[in-house]
Amino acid sequence: MVRRARLRVSVLVGLAITVLVAFVGGIAYAVMVHAQEAQVTRELRYNAQFGTPSTPPGCTWLFVLDDGVLNDGVLKVPPGFPRQDDLDVVEASGGTIERELELNGTEYLVLTQRGADDTTVQAVFDTRYQLADRRHLLLALAIAEVGGLLAAAFMGLGVGRGTVAPLAEALARQRRFVTDASHELRTPIARAHTRAQLLARWAKAADLPDHHRDGLDKLVSSIRGLGDVVDDLLLSARLSRQPDGLAGRAVDLAALAESAVATENDRADERRITLTVERPTGPLVVVGVETALRRAVDELLANAMRHTPEGGRIDVRLGLRGGCVELTVADTGEGFDPIEADRLFDRFHRGQDGPERRFGLGLALLREVVTSHGGTVDAFSHPGKGARFTLRLPVADPSTATGVVPGKAISTGPR
Repeated sequence: MVRRARLRVSVLVGLAITVLVAFVGGIAYAVMVHAQEAQVTRELRYNAQFGTPSTPPGCTWLFVLDDGVLNDGVLKVPPGFPRQDDLDVVEASGGTIERELELNGTEYLVLTQRGADDTTVQAVFDTRYQLADRRHLLLALAIAEVGGLLAAAFMGLGVGRGTVAPLAEALARQRRFVTDASHELRTPIARAHTRAQLLARWAKAADLPDHHRDGLDKLVSSIRGLGDVVDDLLLSARLSRQPDGLAGRAVDLAALAESAVATENDRADERRITLTVERPTGPLVVVGVETALRRAVDELLANAMRHTPEGGRIDVRLGLRGGCVELTVADTGEGFDPIEADRLFDRFHRGQDGPERRFGLGLALLREVVTSHGGTVDAFSHPGKGARFTLRLPVADPSTATGVVPGKAISTGPR
């Protein structure tokens, strides 16, 4: 993110300087062209009225038609002139004809009009020197643009580094704090969870009142949830330190998913939820970090459990499609509005049904895990029709399929 911000600042600075140079150059070019055209037009009209064919100004030729006799002076006339058709038309009509012609590798301005003493005059102006000035100006602007781009690149890098450096430092401190705090919290949370479990088991054996046992069960669940949050923070900090992806080993995603489903069987039985797994024979191998992938699959199952009512159904399907291993978790829960599909993966997103409908850090971390492994995850649902989450990971190259991490390959069917 820091590199992207630095690059964005550099690009914006470079773009601003480039646009500024181009804007100033465009104005200078337009002003020069307008001034040249106005000057040439004035000279052409003046020479047509007062000039003589034998001594015209530089780059100008004059032709006078008097009673059918053409006087072209004593200078060498460029090929293609005079324009006899224009002279004949003006002589017959008494009007004025003004045109631009491209001949002999240059451009000419031609003015044909009635002159003094009932004559017809045609003035021709060669604009080759004006065109050369324009080309020189464009070359100068191009050189200035290239120089401006180089200056903008160096200036943008400097500005980007100076601007983004505090952000980079803040993010680094934040990651260190999250990592250190999570590491320090894991041990006391694990101890508290163990003691709470022991206390809950003792309460059941001691035949305490139901509300006491329920309270202890909620305490165990809360501490376990706190431990999950700490694990999520640690994994998120790990992913942020490796933005280019996670190096890992070959992992059988099908066996890993079956193991995760087996872990959820007890909770599914308590709520009378049918939990099934459908997979092809043989391993479905991806390359990655087993613990991170297990956390992603666990989050998909936990999310389905949270939003599936008692007596519902959760189906886990695995397969190969388009060079990817595809894992789909579909439930019969309350679903969500399709417009929320992308926002579900935002951190601590809350749905439209109120504060209790919370998707939290889990789905955001799930997307971080999947994208760090080069995969994708998407969600599809309609209100009241359940939800379907699909995770896709690139299938492992056969040459990297050695040392597959099998997980617990437990076959799980409807319960």
